[in-house]
Amino acid sequence: MLNPSVFEFPTGRSIFAEGQPFQYEFADELPNVPALPETLLAMDLQLRSCPVDLCGVADAVLADLGATLQILRLAGREYGNADDRPTRIEDCICDLGLNACLEAAANGIVRRAPYSQAIVELWTHSREIAQYCRLLAELELGAFRPQEAYLAGLLHGIGALPEILGWDRCEFPSDPARAARRMAERWRFPAFLKDFFREACMPGNRSRWARLLDDAHQLTMDSWAHCPLGDAGLPAAAVLHC
Repeated sequence: MLNPSVFEFPTGRSIFAEGQPFQYEFADELPNVPALPETLLAMDLQLRSCPVDLCGVADAVLADLGATLQILRLAGREYGNADDRPTRIEDCICDLGLNACLEAAANGIVRRAPYSQAIVELWTHSREIAQYCRLLAELELGAFRPQEAYLAGLLHGIGALPEILGWDRCEFPSDPARAARRMAERWRFPAFLKDFFREACMPGNRSRWARLLDDAHQLTMDSWAHCPLGDAGLPAAAVLHC
């Protein structure tokens, strides 16, 4: 198991500081989102290897809701709403540099403490929905780009972050869908993601994105129904929707 107390940047600056509160460092005045220690370790190991496996780094990031958010918001600050901004995580890492992406991902880790059950559940649920969204996109050729479908599925529950992470210094709408839309706009997400969250706020919305998410959630519920644990093993975050 990873011992976070010994994980440091190549510069020697530790990315863990025990007992400190979450910091609000970014110019957009919204809090950082934690990445999992194993994700940061995988990124750091790649940084020290030669040649760097870009696909391996991207896979590690895309399995982690926090790391993905931190890198997308870094790209948003660098490129704004430019039409030619990178939208794939691989392109963001390539354009921004692995060092910058590692530092951005690590900004949310500021203390040695077990992650709350709510964080574990949301991160796990988000990854499962993302995988099913990509699978459905691959089966429905032309309806969605698989990588965009994956990102939409991974980020679909970010409206729950203010409550889960205790962002009491910032004001967010109580409605998770509206909170997610605000994050998407403030962090200058790619256009397809901003459209995704904007559509999620429409009353009675039955857009193609909504149908994709519904199908992905149904597949997740079906997989749990066939699990030996049954309903008792279903994580609470599995009921999160936009």
